[in-house]
Amino acid sequence: MKKLITLLSAVLLLATSVVNAKGYTETKYPIVLVHGIFGFDDVLGVDYFYRVPSALTRSGAKVYVAKVSAANSSELRGEQLLEQVEYVLALTGAEKVNLFGHSQGAQTVRYVASVRPELVASVSSIGGVNWGSKVADVIRGQIEPGSISETVAAGITNGFASLVELFSANSGLPQDAIAGLEVLTTAGSLAFNAKYPEGIPSQYCGEGDMLADNGVYYFSWSGADPFTNIFDPLDGPQLALSLAFDEPNDGLVAACSSHLGKVLKDNYRMNHADEINHSFGIHHFFETDPVTLYRQQANRLRNMGL
Repeated sequence: MKKLITLLSAVLLLATSVVNAKGYTETKYPIVLVHGIFGFDDVLGVDYFYRVPSALTRSGAKVYVAKVSAANSSELRGEQLLEQVEYVLALTGAEKVNLFGHSQGAQTVRYVASVRPELVASVSSIGGVNWGSKVADVIRGQIEPGSISETVAAGITNGFASLVELFSANSGLPQDAIAGLEVLTTAGSLAFNAKYPEGIPSQYCGEGDMLADNGVYYFSWSGADPFTNIFDPLDGPQLALSLAFDEPNDGLVAACSSHLGKVLKDNYRMNHADEINHSFGIHHFFETDPVTLYRQQANRLRNMGL
């Protein structure tokens, strides 16, 4: 028994050392992380992708965090991202980048991959709004286009988005919360998909092509548990928002709606905030650490020569 325990300990130590070895996340092309609506690169030193950039960098990856409008259309955000992709390529001498997008960030990276596929090796969607969000549908349904309520709502949300960017030392980018909301509705997302179809499954809850016709690899993963930890202050609001759905969801996006390209998994015990390792790393006690998923994906891309 003692020998068995010693052997198991050695195997565990070896496995841990392999995962943490330098080079584990060393992709051929740089990784660019892109936030969702009302997101940021970092606020007062706190990453949107909490501790993800440092974890990827520590074992070999070159990581950049994009600065795009906190609230605006996915196409406008995509144009902002494209400029930064070109900058990263000029800075590093790389030919392409690997794009990771969370929530609306998935649409943002898909736009760049669609209009400039020669600059993109892969797209990874995390809790991506690829088929729309019922939460966005409900909110949009309560705001009549062109009404005073829309004007007031736009003023408040645009102000909030500007405040977020001010604290992230990234002020000056245009904000249009209504445009951001529109593209996240079911109708808005389907219209977006018609223009930028790469990686989208042919039917809802299906699986798309891992390698699309444009030569870009597409992957996705997401959670399906709105309430994962009683100590996380963000779980309560996400549980409330989940009432808009009649299917498994992460509190803001249905699991099936997140599908894009090769679906790695769509039912992690994670909510929309857990997917980016918030609040401050609090997540389900018995689920994989969210940071590990980013590291595993980077290693997957590395092994594919990307």
